[in-house]
Amino acid sequence: MSDRKAVLGHVVSVSGAAMIGHLAGAESGAGDRPARVGAVLKVDLAGSTVYGIVTGTRLSDGAPARLVELDLLGEATGDPRKPGLRPFQRGVSAYPALGDALALATPMELAQVYARPAASNLRIGTVFQDENLPAYVLTDELLGKHFAVLGTTGSGKSCAVALILRRLLDEHPNGHIVLIDPHNEYAAAFEGQVAVLNPETIHLPYWLLNFEELTAVLVGRDDEDGLVQALILKRNVLTAKLRFNGAENTPGNAGITVDTPVPYRLGDLIYLIDEEAGRYNNPEAARPYLRIKARMENLRDDRRFAFMFSGLLVRDSLADIVGGIMRIPVDGKPIAAVDLSGVPSDVVDVVVSVMCRLIFDFAVWSVRDRALPLLLVCEEAHRYVPHDPALGFGPTRRAIAQIAREGRKYGVSLCLVSQRPSDLSETILAQCNTFIALRMNNQRDQDFVRRAMPESGFGLLAALPSLRTREAVIVGEGVTVPMRVRLQPLSDAHQPRSGGALFSRDWQDDSEGPDFITDTLDRWRKQRR
Repeated sequence: MSDRKAVLGHVVSVSGAAMIGHLAGAESGAGDRPARVGAVLKVDLAGSTVYGIVTGTRLSDGAPARLVELDLLGEATGDPRKPGLRPFQRGVSAYPALGDALALATPMELAQVYARPAASNLRIGTVFQDENLPAYVLTDELLGKHFAVLGTTGSGKSCAVALILRRLLDEHPNGHIVLIDPHNEYAAAFEGQVAVLNPETIHLPYWLLNFEELTAVLVGRDDEDGLVQALILKRNVLTAKLRFNGAENTPGNAGITVDTPVPYRLGDLIYLIDEEAGRYNNPEAARPYLRIKARMENLRDDRRFAFMFSGLLVRDSLADIVGGIMRIPVDGKPIAAVDLSGVPSDVVDVVVSVMCRLIFDFAVWSVRDRALPLLLVCEEAHRYVPHDPALGFGPTRRAIAQIAREGRKYGVSLCLVSQRPSDLSETILAQCNTFIALRMNNQRDQDFVRRAMPESGFGLLAALPSLRTREAVIVGEGVTVPMRVRLQPLSDAHQPRSGGALFSRDWQDDSEGPDFITDTLDRWRKQRR
């Protein structure tokens, strides 16, 4: 059993996945080896050694006894009295008994607890207990069961995302990653490996939109006759699709519905709506038609919406669009960064909805043995899947929720990234099986994450407010044991462009003149970044 000189104290309570130990005094030989928060302690049993991580220390009420609270990590099976390393495994089959001796895990035992997994893995940093011990995540468990990266602004969240993606691509250069990037932060971090999709580089034609998305774009939310406009739109969009695809007189409409992603001419739709409106002599009855027509013409003529509503020539470009988004073929650029910074606010949510829906539908309809797994990274996820459904865009929320529920069956993995986890949908966050939590100061955020996390990580969560930048607590299926890690630093060239203004530097000189204003106004008016 444990060397008496190494004994720190004894077990005084065991419950589920936790235990409490009573620390002996300095006269026991433990005074020079304190059990601080984060230390890994062990209990030697007859046929195994149980390991736990210290998550709290306190003095016992009414007595000068020092107590340590531990979360159980797992066990190494085999007789601890025999020399040689024993295999460590997560979970505990035999629990310590009251009075069993507590000892500090040796460096060799620590290396065994946090050993490199046999399965495919990524090194992302070092464990908190020993900066010489590498920390790994399991590739297939991380991606195959969804994960979340959560942390307050300035905690290193964007760098953590960039680090994980870079390590993934180092090991798997032909991956398929779609990154929803609201502020164009990540393109600079993956130069040469990223295809930036923005209004200037992608054509996302209106005919890709399903009826709900199209209604959101063409029918004002506050229009008193919104329902009438929606019915007019539904009827005429279907007719325009059938007409363009030669299925107007085909029995069953050749399987084409108002939601089928097939081309049709915007001019045909305007003509059909005009034709219907002409049947009414009463201007009041024609008003819903005129509103839809005016909205379509405005979007068609507005340069900002050219990526969606321009083009006299209509062709079936769905294969090119899907290939560009999903990086098929990869062609040396495994990441598609969807830069939303230049997308008009009127259609930002619709663009995200279309992207997510296309990804999921393509995966569903792919032949299983040829399907290509894909990772969807959703930055500022609280914007698209908010805690209150009324605050988000319904189609986007449903598309992401569907990926969260069913995506793993079709090889679509989801990564939710947010600095405001308490504003996220708890139902959708609960579908994530791995949590990478960086510093969080807000108690509401901490409580929310605690409810979503597996029970094995509860103790480590107490450290969230005190984590340093680039430190994280990782819990769930993506790691062999819950751990606190120091994430590897990224070079300047590989960091996301997420830093704020440097006031102390930029306010030193009066360096800009009228040409700065002129240039900015020109870019503003032309919507050119």
